[in-house]
Amino acid sequence: MVFSSAIFLFAFFPLYLLVVSCVGNVRVSNAILLTMSLIFYAWGEPVHILLMLFSMLVNYLIALSAETCRGEHSIRRHTLLALDVIFNLTLLGVFKYAGFAVSSLNALLGTGIPVPDIPLPIGISFFTFQTMSYVIDVYRGVCGVQKNPAKLMLYVSFFPQLIAGPIVKYHDIEQQLGDRSTDAAQIAAGMRRFIVGLSKKMLLANVFGEIVDGIYALDGSDLNILVAWAAAVGYCLQIYFDFSGYSDMAIGLGKMAGFTFMENFNYPYTACSIRDFWKRWHISLTTWFREYVYFPLGGNRKGELRTGVNRMTVFLLTGLWHGAMWTFVLWGLFHGVFQLLETYVIHPEKWKYRPLSHLYAMAVVAVGFTIFRAESLLQAGQFLGNMLIGFHFTEAGLAQAQGLCTLYNALLLMAAVIAATPLAKNVAAKLASLPKGYTAVVCAKYAASLVLIALCVMSLASATYNPFIYFRF
Repeated sequence: MVFSSAIFLFAFFPLYLLVVSCVGNVRVSNAILLTMSLIFYAWGEPVHILLMLFSMLVNYLIALSAETCRGEHSIRRHTLLALDVIFNLTLLGVFKYAGFAVSSLNALLGTGIPVPDIPLPIGISFFTFQTMSYVIDVYRGVCGVQKNPAKLMLYVSFFPQLIAGPIVKYHDIEQQLGDRSTDAAQIAAGMRRFIVGLSKKMLLANVFGEIVDGIYALDGSDLNILVAWAAAVGYCLQIYFDFSGYSDMAIGLGKMAGFTFMENFNYPYTACSIRDFWKRWHISLTTWFREYVYFPLGGNRKGELRTGVNRMTVFLLTGLWHGAMWTFVLWGLFHGVFQLLETYVIHPEKWKYRPLSHLYAMAVVAVGFTIFRAESLLQAGQFLGNMLIGFHFTEAGLAQAQGLCTLYNALLLMAAVIAATPLAKNVAAKLASLPKGYTAVVCAKYAASLVLIALCVMSLASATYNPFIYFRF
């Protein structure tokens, strides 16, 4: 991890709070936030920070060049855009996919090419997509070129969303880089959002993660239908609370400083189709691929066959974006196939019995995340097979299943299901509409925040298991 959770919570966060509370001048605030962001990244990536700075410099210069030759030199601008895309994709290709490509080639052709062991820079997929979208938007005229390199550096390296998103497009915060304000109410709201995200991570995702890891550590012969489905449901909850928790923390920290980041999740487990799921899950990545891949390929404007090819291309790239493994590729294609099935064949949104369509969507998501979580296609096949016909029960498999049947796990699952739906939000909204209800709800939110942060601190003090899933993407 770039920063340990303890260092961040007890040292870095108070300093950040002091800056956003006391520094009113935007230029001074930008300078301090940029310095903090670079320190944040360099703490765990002292070498790869040079790579990030080099990437920013190249994209900065290409965008400047594209802006200066706007108009009559359109061929030169096209060339500059092509160079920028090639540069960024090469950067990703070398650091993220070189080993995967060589090992796959060796397996396919039986060759013995040495597999390069290149350490993966944390957050490279996020900052590469942000810099590339900036240059594309300048080329399209969606936003103006940023001549101040420090502002562009802050946009790319701002620590709340640098290493695990959400992916922020430059034109969404272009104005905020030079003109923003914050007040006590905004800082308090941002802090509450940060605490909610931290609680998702520490109190839910980590606990489900330990359960899932325990099941995946079993020998394949000890798997059965009970533990396989427990792992599938557990991982669905782990990855949601892990990633949405980090997104909540990033949005909250940004809000404290006067930045508005897009929402990255909208209760995806309430979806009744895979199409609806992807409108609610990792929204910043979905919109990025729609704007910069799907639409340029033609979108749905060139017939059903071309639309289908475009959608499958997007989901293939979505899978690859998550990592250099065949399980990710299969996961992306799996979701692409169901997108096409829903568009042209089964239409679950039109089913009369909504619980059935919801059950269908969650089953598909659970199967997909089983593939996503697996360390190999073989392991994915083992788990999927046991989810369908795993009615053999070894002593170790039964012991694992029985160990999960505790009151604590039942309460944990109940809390997770409630937290994954808008139930609490809707109840709070109804209570706030009552006479004197708004004040009561606000007080309850602050009280809940204090309780949650206390629980997080206690969890942090006692726990050794604290991975962030999306750091490795």
